[in-house]
Amino acid sequence: MSCELLEGVVAAYGGADLWRNSRVVEATISSGGLGFAIKWHRGQRRRRVSAQISRPEITIELARDGSYGILDEKNVRIESPLGRIVDSRRNADAFFPGGRRLFWWDRLDILYFRGEALWNYLTFPALLLRDDISWTQIFDNTLEGRFPSHLPTHCEVQRFHFDPASRLLRQHDYTAEAFGSSAKAANVVLEHKTWDAIPFPYKRRVTPRAPDGTPRGGPTLIWIEIDDWSIR
Repeated sequence: MSCELLEGVVAAYGGADLWRNSRVVEATISSGGLGFAIKWHRGQRRRRVSAQISRPEITIELARDGSYGILDEKNVRIESPLGRIVDSRRNADAFFPGGRRLFWWDRLDILYFRGEALWNYLTFPALLLRDDISWTQIFDNTLEGRFPSHLPTHCEVQRFHFDPASRLLRQHDYTAEAFGSSAKAANVVLEHKTWDAIPFPYKRRVTPRAPDGTPRGGPTLIWIEIDDWSIR
């Protein structure tokens, strides 16, 4: 799809050539919130993350001992510092949200959720350039994306709202289906920061989304802060 809004958003984040010709986004990320706590998990501070741009693959530092988790399409695995697979699960998305996952998640569940969420967040706006995602401009400053079933993501239909002047992302609306069909979320970008002259969302806060599309005042389901960011 080609439209002025989509092209303006890509240009605001460094341009199509940058995102088409780069291979990976790397960042140091801190995150937490009630969404993790209700599944019996704590937030994480300053964990290294590396996301492939062209395909759904992301590596997340799990602990200071050097262990890490990998999301590869919809499969997840945990590897030791020496690269030995210590736990894995294929088609991890298929197990949500029923059964015991209504009450608690194991370490592969939380790895899948963190992995699919961060891959989508870190590779935007490259998502706008993908042929397998259908994009429609539904309002002056809003794009709606229809995601294919083979991509790990929150839900099929998502909306992205942009600042009318800067074209930077202001709010990302979706249903976090890993939590259930009622988990309608507003992911608000509180602040952008610039690295090497490229702006990128620096602070995010996810709250429930009201029926009119506005973010509710609370609770904070997820918060995310990026300490450093690079693309190469």
